[in-house]
Amino acid sequence: MKTLIGGAIAALLGLIGLAIWWQPFLQLLAGTIPVGLLLGGCLALYLGLDELKDTWRQEGFDAGDSDDSDSLKKKLEELEKENEALKANK
Repeated sequence: MKTLIGGAIAALLGLIGLAIWWQPFLQLLAGTIPVGLLLGGCLALYLGLDELKDTWRQEGFDAGDSDDSDSLKKKLEELEKENEALKANK
């Protein structure tokens, strides 16, 4: 019950304070909105670039991985042929 009464009093005082200091409230709002947008935009840019770098890194890794697997398969086939040739010479 005390919380309900305290909340009602705080809301009433906030409403009165907002009515009295309306112009300073708008000035504060006008100063904080651009700063908030600037910081939010910078954060979004940072996260977007980080995600883009991860995508590039993953695509580069996959492309390199397929090239490496092809070259490794060729080397394996060559080594198997050499192994068979060595066995035939014995």
